Amino acid sequence: MSKHLETEIVKLKKEILAIGAVVEESLHKAVKALEERDEKLAKTVIDNDVEIDRMEVDMEEECLKVLALYQPVASDLRLIVSILKINSDLERIGDLAVNIAERAAFLSTQEKINLPLDFPLMVEKTKTMLRKSLDALVEGNSSLAHEVCVADDEVDAINRHMYAQIQQAIKEHPEQVERLIHLLSTSRHLERVADHATNVAEDVIYMIEGEIVRHRAEDYKAQLRRP
Repeated sequence: MSKHLETEIVKLKKEILAIGAVVEESLHKAVKALEERDEKLAKTVIDNDVEIDRMEVDMEEECLKVLALYQPVASDLRLIVSILKINSDLERIGDLAVNIAERAAFLSTQEKINLPLDFPLMVEKTKTMLRKSLDALVEGNSSLAHEVCVADDEVDAINRHMYAQIQQAIKEHPEQVERLIHLLSTSRHLERVADHATNVAEDVIYMIEGEIVRHRAEDYKAQLRRP
């Protein structure tokens, strides 16, 4: 690797981690706004999405510039391709944080719905998946990335359970249908955040191991069961 390429790769790593930090904070604020019924905080998440979009475009342009100027191969090429894909997934998580914030802003103006939903558990698991996927990127830790992929099933299960609960609540309380639909949308958005965190983890595995592991959840589980 040339010295110039090495410098550019270090720069790309720093920039993708900076985007990850901003996106993670956006998600944190969005779910906090939902939990605390804080309309003002929700609106700050919505307003900040412009900055995330700008960072995503700048990151893509930097990656394409490095590919054009240095024509990297092998592990360097895998790293840049992975960063390009991770960049896209992080931007989508930012968009989903905005969607959650929009639901939070609406619900903050409505009477609170008291349902025994697993939102806190779903939020915690989703945020942990995102945190671990970024940690795996920072540390170059494929084992941690595999853990993220396995955890996606847990979030999917919670989402299905919440769907059933809200579906029943709509039947029993049709006058609350608008608020309940917003809650259902929030659950779906969190499930999609977990999907994108899984995508990030899969790209980290590709970056480190050179293996494409999409659509292989059972393999991840088997790998983690090994002594």
